[in-house]
Amino acid sequence: MRVLFVCSGNICRSPLGAQVLTARLGGDAPAFTVESAGTIADDGAAMDGAAAAQSARLGGDPSAHRSRYLTPSIAGAADLVLTAERSHRAAVVSLAPRAAKRAFTIKQFARVLDGLEPSDLDGVESAEQLVERVARLRGTVSPPADPADDDVDDPYRRSEATHKRVADEIDAALAVIADALRALR
Repeated sequence: MRVLFVCSGNICRSPLGAQVLTARLGGDAPAFTVESAGTIADDGAAMDGAAAAQSARLGGDPSAHRSRYLTPSIAGAADLVLTAERSHRAAVVSLAPRAAKRAFTIKQFARVLDGLEPSDLDGVESAEQLVERVARLRGTVSPPADPADDDVDDPYRRSEATHKRVADEIDAALAVIADALRALR
């Protein structure tokens, strides 16, 4: 299964998400290809230092990250696309319209998973089936009062406290997602 994280510059939120999900998957990580890209990324940039520090704090390994620009082939190849913001999801769908059913914000995917009843996942035996079921049932889970609550703030060039808050929000959502993915292994 190929999981793609998307943000703007691919130096803060999306690499942090990819690294933390990999860490949370633990021994199941080799069953997944977890990667990231950015809608306005410059290819080859290292991860932002403050975001890298948060990734390391949460068990991620930022050392090998190099940013890359999101292309239609990258977006189209993913089985699950997790974006930092709704605008990034829209960018993914505009590049790869068939990805619409596989693209969510990080917080939206976790919120929908959390809101489902165990019986909603009856018969789901693979990560791909999980994504399909969450896509089909996303409308049955109440949306947040403010749609922006499904977005993750951009911490770039902001305080260490902002980086920590953003990392903790991503980590909380990924705890739910990783548990659901690991349960299918």
